[in-house]
Amino acid sequence: MPLRSEPTRWSTVAKTFHWTMALLILGNGAFALWMDGLKPSLHKINMFALHKSVGLTVLALFFLRLAWRAFDRRPPDEPAPAWQRVAAHTVHGFLYLLIVCIPLSGWAFNSAHGFPLQYFKLFNLPALVDKNDDLSHVLGTVHVYLFWFLLLVLLAHVGGAIKHHVVDRDDTLRRMLPFGRAKRSTPTPPGETP
Repeated sequence: MPLRSEPTRWSTVAKTFHWTMALLILGNGAFALWMDGLKPSLHKINMFALHKSVGLTVLALFFLRLAWRAFDRRPPDEPAPAWQRVAAHTVHGFLYLLIVCIPLSGWAFNSAHGFPLQYFKLFNLPALVDKNDDLSHVLGTVHVYLFWFLLLVLLAHVGGAIKHHVVDRDDTLRRMLPFGRAKRSTPTPPGETP
């Protein structure tokens, strides 16, 4: 598998970022919904600490992914009407924005609550805002609603990928699958052997 992306598929590194972050985000969201139903206890506090650390991991991976994207070339978009390309780039833009805003809103919510924020019990992170009960209520609500909005955007993202795969029968989804390879290869330039 290529280290850098090719015209017909994403690189191993890009795929690893994509699928690792997808699993962490969805898993951490489901984990948070489950935790919410737990009775107050030391166990629940430890579960929330784990949730926060995973959220911070997603945030760190996002910035590493951006750094990689600056270095890696991107496969060209599959041919599609202009409105579909605009829609796809808009959905990706919202995904990127939400991947940053959700952990930051959780971090700010934790700060406004006055709780220390530890990363996997290894080190503390600074507070983003001062302790403020009213602000913590607002930030907690924002954090939850951003997650539900993310799920809607993910539905559009997954729906678009499935549409490309089933209806358009192109390589959009295939080239991002962990072991995916494009059906069609790029034409060999004249004078070169395939």
